Amino acid sequence: MKEYIHSQIELMIEQLETLVNIDSGSHDKEGIDRVGNLLQDWFSELGYRTEVFADEQYGDSFLLSYPDATPDVLLLAHMDTVFAKGTVAARPFGISGDRAYGPGVIDMKGSHISMLYALKALLEHGGEQAVKHTQILFTSDEEIGAPSSRNIIERVAEGKKAVLVMEPARKDGSLVTFRRGGGRFVLNIKGIAAHSGINPEEGSSAIEALARKTTELHALSDHENGVSVNVGIISGGTTVNTVAEHAHAEIDLRISSAEQGPVLTDQITAICNKESLDGTKATVTGGIGRPPMERNEQTVQLLALIQQAGEEIGLHVTEVGTGGSSDASFTSAMGIPTIDGMGPVGGGLIVAKSI
Repeated sequence: MKEYIHSQIELMIEQLETLVNIDSGSHDKEGIDRVGNLLQDWFSELGYRTEVFADEQYGDSFLLSYPDATPDVLLLAHMDTVFAKGTVAARPFGISGDRAYGPGVIDMKGSHISMLYALKALLEHGGEQAVKHTQILFTSDEEIGAPSSRNIIERVAEGKKAVLVMEPARKDGSLVTFRRGGGRFVLNIKGIAAHSGINPEEGSSAIEALARKTTELHALSDHENGVSVNVGIISGGTTVNTVAEHAHAEIDLRISSAEQGPVLTDQITAICNKESLDGTKATVTGGIGRPPMERNEQTVQLLALIQQAGEEIGLHVTEVGTGGSSDASFTSAMGIPTIDGMGPVGGGLIVAKSI
């Protein structure tokens, strides 16, 4: 099987270059659909049939299945990247030494190609039944929290024995067995405007109220137990000599267990809603977007099977946890054995929009 993969390297790089040189940021529907059309064509050559989940706002997601088969393993991948339209023109695909570079080359267009050729290799070497019992779901909005595809992921994953998520492996090749969950909150505060020199006592600063709330919110962080609260974006006011009539903040929450979610949500909401300064009023929206991917007995059992397969081909497979989120959280929270980081080894991701 190794010999087959080595014989396909030139074509793999050619197809990888084609994918990378298409801008496909999360809000670039046209680009994502171009990537999707190519993938549908390539995987159809392996016998997969396509079910498209059309979306007017985001790129179309789609499911690849073999006809007349009962799939019990789901391969989960996304087509969107974090890079803005025009990035390809400024920084197209390229190779330096033994490394490939370009927007989305590792997260996760390299995964698309490695998955395609792994399945081809199985078909070439008697693994047809294994391939036929595998479904592949390509989604379009993982990098922004899966607003359109979460329901699709959960519907397709229902009843599966295992889910393998094609996010890139870590720099040392480790697979991912734990991810923190996360939530986002938006806080808006209305104050009372006044001139800071003439009548400041008649004003009530929304910025001051926000500052007070920020210190309370950050105090919720408990790093020993895997909880972090971060006010990452703030804005407010109109001019330097005006008591601020409004202020705005965006808050990031990270949790390590499902039980922490409701508790932290209530605490954040309470801090945001209470009157921190006379004359100000606050409103808050948001909540948990992704549950944590918790390392459990099912995860350990699935990892052991992967490690055993790795040893058979001389590959020592290790595991790691990470604070970042992915769509693996959704299937793991459903109780389905899930392993993430099944894509190629890489690093140096230039993250324009963190998750």
